[in-house]
Amino acid sequence: MAERLSISTEHCTVEQDGPVVIVTMNRPEARNALSSAMLIGMADAWAYISATPSVRVGILTGADGQFCAGADLKAMGTPSTDPRVQQRASEIKNFHWKGLLREDVPTKPIISAIEGYAVAGGTELLIGTDLRIVAASATLGLYEAMRGLFPMGGSAIRLPRQIGYAAAMDILLTARSVTPEEALAMGLINKIVPDGTALAAAREMAGQIAACGPLSVQAILRTYRETAHLPEEEALKISDEIGWPVIGSEDAKEGSKAFKDKRPAIYHGR
Repeated sequence: MAERLSISTEHCTVEQDGPVVIVTMNRPEARNALSSAMLIGMADAWAYISATPSVRVGILTGADGQFCAGADLKAMGTPSTDPRVQQRASEIKNFHWKGLLREDVPTKPIISAIEGYAVAGGTELLIGTDLRIVAASATLGLYEAMRGLFPMGGSAIRLPRQIGYAAAMDILLTARSVTPEEALAMGLINKIVPDGTALAAAREMAGQIAACGPLSVQAILRTYRETAHLPEEEALKISDEIGWPVIGSEDAKEGSKAFKDKRPAIYHGR
C-alpha cells in the first residue's frame, strides 16, 4: 500500500509504494495547472527520489483524469498559506526549474502517466520525463507561441533533440494540439493506452524497471545525459568510465548467479 510522504503539499501528493514513488499534481479544479505549492512539492519529490536508495523509479501523474494544463501565472505568483511550503520556497533555489524537471533532474527514471490535458507546461513536463504513457483521448501541445509566451521549461532545446527538427518545429511554431497517435508516430511518447489506465500501465512499467539492477539503470541514464551530443569516440570514453564499475559490482555478480539459478535477482545497489 502506498504511503503518503510528508513532503506532499496542498497541490502535490507524493506517495511511496515500495521502490516506486508516485507524484500526483493535485489541483483538479484548475486541470492541475501549475502553482508554487505544486512545484515545491515536485522539486522535493525529485530530490527525494534521487537521494533515497530504496527508490528505483518515479511516476508523475495528475489527479481526476487530467495531467496538467500548464502554468497558472497568478497561482505561481501567490505565496502558499502553508508555513512549511513558504519555508521550502525560501530554501530551494530555483524551485520552479527543479519542479519542472529543468534543473537537477532525478538520477532515476521518471515515467509520466497522462490522462486528459497535458498542454503547455504539461507537455514540457512530459518532455522532461524519461518514459511517457498517454491515454487515448489525451491532448498534448506546446501552446506558448499562440499566447505570445515562450516554453521556459526547456522544450525549444529538448524537443528538437528528442524527435528531430521538422517534427519539433511543427509542434513549437504552430502551437497546435497534438493527438496521442501523432505523438507516438513522432517518437514523443512510448505507448497509448485506454482512457483511465495510464497510471496502471505506468506502474506496470515501473515494476519492470524496479526489477532491474539499480546501478545499471542509473548508469544508463547518466551515460545518455552526459554524452548525448558528444562525438562517439569521446562519448565511449565516458561510457566506459561509467559502465566498468557497474560490471564489477556485487549486483552484476548477483545478476549472473540469479540467471544460473533460474530465479529473480535480488539487487542491493552495490
